[in-house]
Amino acid sequence: MAREDFAASHRIRVRWAEADMQGIVFNGHYLTYFDIAVTEYWRAIGLPYPTTTADTGGEMYTVKSTVEYHSPARYDDELDLLIRCKRIGRTSLAFGLEIWRADEHLVTGELIYVHADPRQRKSAPLSARLIEAIDRFERIQPAR
Repeated sequence: MAREDFAASHRIRVRWAEADMQGIVFNGHYLTYFDIAVTEYWRAIGLPYPTTTADTGGEMYTVKSTVEYHSPARYDDELDLLIRCKRIGRTSLAFGLEIWRADEHLVTGELIYVHADPRQRKSAPLSARLIEAIDRFERIQPAR
């Protein structure tokens, strides 16, 4: 995907604790970077968590995470975390993510969230307010 397709980005710097003895980011930290991107995405669309689902009585749960590693990030690198909503379902959202160091594409990923009622442990429809906020924000409309 082209970098311009992403309306949301957030820059971080790799900290010492995230790197192994060779100075390379440990693979599990990329999911933390994805989580940072999602947190900043909610803020960017004007619905920071937990406001994101405050009107529904539900919560967003991660049900799938994928990470494809193309090249390693290293200690003290500045990384751009890019995120966009790729798909909106009745009860779920799919996000596409990329991590870049300057012009080098390091990581591609996908996160799928399901909105659910925590008491009943069943999926529940996404709120119209959330869908409208995403549609207003995204450069490319998510698939339905």
